[in-house]
Amino acid sequence: MLRSPLFLVLAISLSGIAAAQVETLPSSGNDPVETQAPPRYDRSRGSDESSSRDTRIDLRPPANDEKNHPYSRSAVADATGNADPDTADVQEFHPWDPHRAAKNIEVGDFYLKRKNYSAALDRYREALVYKDNDAIANYRMAQCLEKLNQPDEARLHYEAYLKILPHGEFSTDAQKRLQQLSSDKSQTSKK
Repeated sequence: MLRSPLFLVLAISLSGIAAAQVETLPSSGNDPVETQAPPRYDRSRGSDESSSRDTRIDLRPPANDEKNHPYSRSAVADATGNADPDTADVQEFHPWDPHRAAKNIEVGDFYLKRKNYSAALDRYREALVYKDNDAIANYRMAQCLEKLNQPDEARLHYEAYLKILPHGEFSTDAQKRLQQLSSDKSQTSKK
């Protein structure tokens, strides 16, 4: 009960102090009379001229570039796909996304643990699209192919893993599996 009047007295005194401080603020003497527009650069520019003309980068080829590099036009045409597809050196570009490849491997591992080998195989193949020399994707793909009874293709992926990581984490297992697949193949050919 004593708190309410005490609180009221405290609130009134604080508001009085705040009002006194506001009244005693000194004036600076240069109060804005009216709102003014910010200063502008009044030079008239053409519609195609940039306001940052000094910072534009010149993308034109250097003078004598075509003389110094006579075959560059055909190389650019090959790379961009504007050349004849039969004579072009570059046939297609592959996307490079190692993060997406890692995610596909992660999802493939999930399917592999659940023994859904065909779904895991699809994810590992997709990982190899985004990162073509991924050792883990090749190793896990070989495991799936072996489970799906495709030993010839499994052998290729075990070899690809060993080519990429000859002393990797799974290299001893990959070598054992290659030997096993080779001995299985030789036994089936003898029959």
